[in-house]
Amino acid sequence: MNKPLETGATIGILGGGQLGRMLSVAASRLGFKCHIFEPGANPPAGDVAAHVTRANYEDLEALTAFAQEVDVITYEFENIPTEALDHLEKLRPIRPNRRALQVSQDRITEKDFLSELGLKTAPYAAVQTLDELNAALETIGTPSILKTRRFGYDGKGQARLKSNDDAPSALEDMAGAPSVLEGFIDFTHEVSVIGARSADGQVSCFDPGENVHRDGILYTTTVPARLTASQRMDAVLLTANILNALDYVGVMGVELFVTPQGLIVNEIAPRVHNSGHWTQEGCVIDQFEQHIRAVAGWPLGDGTRHADVEMLNLIGNDVEQIPTIAVEGNAAIHLYGKAEVKAGRKMGHVNRVVTKKS
Repeated sequence: MNKPLETGATIGILGGGQLGRMLSVAASRLGFKCHIFEPGANPPAGDVAAHVTRANYEDLEALTAFAQEVDVITYEFENIPTEALDHLEKLRPIRPNRRALQVSQDRITEKDFLSELGLKTAPYAAVQTLDELNAALETIGTPSILKTRRFGYDGKGQARLKSNDDAPSALEDMAGAPSVLEGFIDFTHEVSVIGARSADGQVSCFDPGENVHRDGILYTTTVPARLTASQRMDAVLLTANILNALDYVGVMGVELFVTPQGLIVNEIAPRVHNSGHWTQEGCVIDQFEQHIRAVAGWPLGDGTRHADVEMLNLIGNDVEQIPTIAVEGNAAIHLYGKAEVKAGRKMGHVNRVVTKKS
């Protein structure tokens, strides 16, 4: 796909969760249609997309039919089976590219990639056996955290080690999955940069946001983040470095730890990101439209922030606060259309415009 998509074209999205839902809304504003591919029943994105294919990622016939009905394919989560991507890539362009997925799907591959770029990460070591874990602990020490190399998110697939005695139980928690031991970082706070890159190499980054987590799940993101001018510049430049190194097309989230020794990269996410939801009320062009523009071959929009914003995730029973929040004059409510409330489940978010940017 060399020329920009024209109005009326269809963008295929792998995954039908809330990110796919908000991508579909953004695409519709630009005159595009979205076709969702999702194995689960009643996906949130299905309420707002033009078409939904409900099928497993192993169903090559369904994947083929899906690809034939779209002009370009993107995704809202990174843990898509390789076989499905192999099949789809033969039929339609996939943006962001396979390299970005390959790097982000495996924590060791990701950290090796970041280290090769000269970026700082937490100390890490690949672990599969108890002997390997004990050897890694000799170098990295405790406190530390053991994570599965693949498929972990929102605090899942992780075990904390306070001492070497925790090694056997932590490894048992991994259920035999290849893992990585990461050393703890002494950081003051976490920030993230939402960056975008177009097919012609244009890069645009939103202002860094400051993140607070609860039980491993993002709770709030606040802009502006507590950063010096030089830290802010470093955060944006390293994000651009990652985007260019991957020949990336689309929006990416880069999570960073702020330390006295500088910025340390926690992880990258090759998609629109929870910590970028504030852009919906803080910028004229939000992260979702920016992603659609990039994958459609359009010029990137101006992501300049025009307001200070606090994004609050509504997790589980937090959604019961909606009647109270709805009367606030500065609160924009975004609900995901999920019928069942579950502990730890993201039901929506609220963007509170704290002040207009001076």
